[in-house]
Amino acid sequence: MHLELDTFGLTAAILAVAGLVAFLAHRARQPLIIAFILVGIVVGPSVLGWVAEVEPLELFAEIGIAILLFLVGLKLDVNLIRSIGTVALLTGLGQVVFTSAIGFGIALLFGLDPIAALYVAVALTFSSTIIIVKLLSDKRELDELHGRIALGFLIVQDIVVIVAMIALTSFAGGGDAPIGDQVLRLVLSAGGIFIGLFLMMRWVLPWLLKQLATSQELLIVWSVAWAVMLAAITDFLGFSIEVGAFLAGFALASTRYRESIAASLSGLRDFLLLFFFIVLGAQLDFSQIGAQIPAAIVFSLFVLIGNPIIVLVIMGAMGYPSRVGFLAGLAVAQISEFSLILIALGRDLGQVDDGIVGLVTLVGLITIAGSTYMILYSKQLYSWLEPALRIFERRTTLPEQQFDSERYDAIVYGHGRFGGQLVRELVQSGCSVLVVEWDPYARVEIETEQLDGTVSVVFGDANSTEFPEALPIRHARWIISTLPDADTNLVLAAALRRHGATCPIAVTVHTDEAESLYREALADGTISAVLHPFRDAADDALEVLKRLEDSEPETP
Repeated sequence: MHLELDTFGLTAAILAVAGLVAFLAHRARQPLIIAFILVGIVVGPSVLGWVAEVEPLELFAEIGIAILLFLVGLKLDVNLIRSIGTVALLTGLGQVVFTSAIGFGIALLFGLDPIAALYVAVALTFSSTIIIVKLLSDKRELDELHGRIALGFLIVQDIVVIVAMIALTSFAGGGDAPIGDQVLRLVLSAGGIFIGLFLMMRWVLPWLLKQLATSQELLIVWSVAWAVMLAAITDFLGFSIEVGAFLAGFALASTRYRESIAASLSGLRDFLLLFFFIVLGAQLDFSQIGAQIPAAIVFSLFVLIGNPIIVLVIMGAMGYPSRVGFLAGLAVAQISEFSLILIALGRDLGQVDDGIVGLVTLVGLITIAGSTYMILYSKQLYSWLEPALRIFERRTTLPEQQFDSERYDAIVYGHGRFGGQLVRELVQSGCSVLVVEWDPYARVEIETEQLDGTVSVVFGDANSTEFPEALPIRHARWIISTLPDADTNLVLAAALRRHGATCPIAVTVHTDEAESLYREALADGTISAVLHPFRDAADDALEVLKRLEDSEPETP
């Protein structure tokens, strides 16, 4: 079905199809990446034939990639990199290494040459930060332990993919030049870029941004121009637009304007990336797809099952419960937009062919679709798989102190933001506190606070129905769960009562709607109270504002 339209009309028709398919994907609870790749397939030569040549759309696609990498760099300020944490760093790097090694072996078994096998293996290691953050935010799990760890190792992956792109483009642009000449060119070009960028960051950008920030529109236009300009410079010097765009964002990451810029450009990024995925779908060669299906299925199963198992093993060895490892591991059960960008870059550099691009794109379609539902129903999946997943836990024992001979005023489950503040308030009021936490590194955090020995920490899982038997629950004045998950709190409260807890038990909710889930437990006395940290904080803030108003002198 050939469509006789000029470039504007053709683009409008493609956007109309994209809007319809995106709506259907949204109703199916699927990320829009899948929808846009499917649009590319539909409008490409294999189906409707609207797009025979993709050049008119490639400019939009390249600008979209530049904006994406610019925003990645914008979020990677030095303080964030320092705060990633040991577990996220080790898990992220470990997953990248093991996934690459195993994926490389599988690719060789399918007869891929070493260069293509390496590209495929590396592409399998990266997961979509955008998709995972969206899904976990919708489920209100981003602030839970597994959500924080997953976000940390996704940031590690983002850094690794940038390093990979820099390495690929640095040595691929030298042509047939001797390796010594390539290294010299690389060193001189990189040195010039970093020196120039340092001078800009130190003396020019702070003053310039202050002037630009007087107009939000001016700041946004300049930010896009800055990202595209630096991308063009690095492309001219033999690197790639991705490297330059990332460095442009990183140069602004430590400024106080980064959040404003990021918020304003996120919509533009999503719109322009639409064209990249459409171009990618339109370029798929369906004459080779049939031969790629067996390999795509095997690679997809490896990503959907093998990647979470790799994270489970690493986090289990570090002492985390199987539940945390499993929920965090689902974040790597798909490949990302960076995987597709990386493999497309390899094709542009002449190192892989369209068949390899098609293979990785198929793996992307399968894994993104499958992992979305795995994350949406993650807790149901874990409840089904829990007995089998226990083998990934490192067996831990309680501390040597005999809790039966000790008395604590309060037992607090969880030492996050709310839990940590609650513990400090209890200590200041003269209470002794036993903290139950399943993050092995929480002990270090609590000990560094130096709370005069009034706080003890025990490693434990709130979902374990037998664990409360080892705690001094019969002597406590209060037992408080600061965990926001209702299912976990209901299981915990029932287990505490069964093991003899008679003191008041309080649980935490983040929304008024969640309180309805505790109606039956409140009625039968299993739970004594429901705490609303956000609502209570808002009430306190209102009281402060009222006092400020009362203290203000009346104006004549």
